[in-house]
Amino acid sequence: MNNPIFEPYALGPYKLKNRMVMAPLTRSRAGQPGNVPTDLNALYYAQRASAGLIISEATQVSQQGQGYAWTPGIHRPDQVVGWRSVAEAVHRAGGLIFMQLWHVGRISHPALQPDGQLPVAPSAIRPSGTAFIVNERGEGEMVPFVTPRAMAIEEMPYIVKQYAHGASNALHAGLDGVEIHAANGYLLDQFLNTSSNHRTDEYGGPVENRARLLMEVVAAVCRVWGPQRVGVRLSPLGSFNDMGDDDPEALFRHVAEQLNRFNLAYLHIVEPEMARDPASPSFDPRGPAMMKLIRAKYSGTLIVCGGYDYRKAVACLEEGRADLVAFGRLFIANPDLPERFRQNAELNPPDESTYYGGGAKGYVDYPTLKQLRGEEPMTAIGTAEKS
Repeated sequence: MNNPIFEPYALGPYKLKNRMVMAPLTRSRAGQPGNVPTDLNALYYAQRASAGLIISEATQVSQQGQGYAWTPGIHRPDQVVGWRSVAEAVHRAGGLIFMQLWHVGRISHPALQPDGQLPVAPSAIRPSGTAFIVNERGEGEMVPFVTPRAMAIEEMPYIVKQYAHGASNALHAGLDGVEIHAANGYLLDQFLNTSSNHRTDEYGGPVENRARLLMEVVAAVCRVWGPQRVGVRLSPLGSFNDMGDDDPEALFRHVAEQLNRFNLAYLHIVEPEMARDPASPSFDPRGPAMMKLIRAKYSGTLIVCGGYDYRKAVACLEEGRADLVAFGRLFIANPDLPERFRQNAELNPPDESTYYGGGAKGYVDYPTLKQLRGEEPMTAIGTAEKS
């Protein structure tokens, strides 16, 4: 029996060389000033081009959409140029890359906003936790979130236009598609969930209203790219960034059914960490039922992610619970992850201290199997920093 993880897969107009997806991973290494991708970012993504599909780090569609220091944007001409170099590097290495389009909503801080304004949200509800900003000394610093400003209904078309503008810029930058980030407690997820959306107008209350902005954004982005090069990411049952819903089954049943109308490239689901392990203290007994519901209600390609390793990914594909599996931390430390899986080779351990911010160390210096065998030169950190 063939191993499904190494089988090619037809995704929209593309033929993926395997069913392994590199998950979107915030690394906070965009060039400054301007949050512009650099040659270092291009090298990082090109190193991982053996994935069937790369989904880029979350990329803000406007300055208002930024929530973390040193994350890249796609709303300025110089950012388009930077992303073009990334796309070209991935293509030269034989890979495919979609860009994840991002607006963080309330998960921000005035220090990151235009003219020091308040972050926006569906309702003026402050999330718990801290924002990652740049302080007056140019250093990264964690500061408490503030109470956001509830958006007026007249602002909704401008949010949609921000996504459409970012999608158009990604197209001009030569990416292969885009993923709309509607997960993990960011703006579109904030509209979906009752814990963060207390509105009483057309964008609050019933699930149809709370899903309205997401559907408007999807429609606008599909007009730019065509639906077969557009994906959507959701995180049902996710609690990150103070998320929660009174009836998540009804909410995500409705969202999955409505997304069917678009004939998208895929739906990408973030599973709660360790949702598949009943022995884990973080196990959510609703998780397996939610995933079955999504699989039953969504008729297109399904990507899942959330703590998968090789064995769990193969089992997921063999059982038909998903079509593709995304890996995050494993791809950080193992740029040649598909080859390591194929050879059952030892994996590099990740250095968590270098996940966010910094330079080449912990970013482009993880060795491949060929480098460890002396078949290719090691990446020189000094050279990579200057490239």
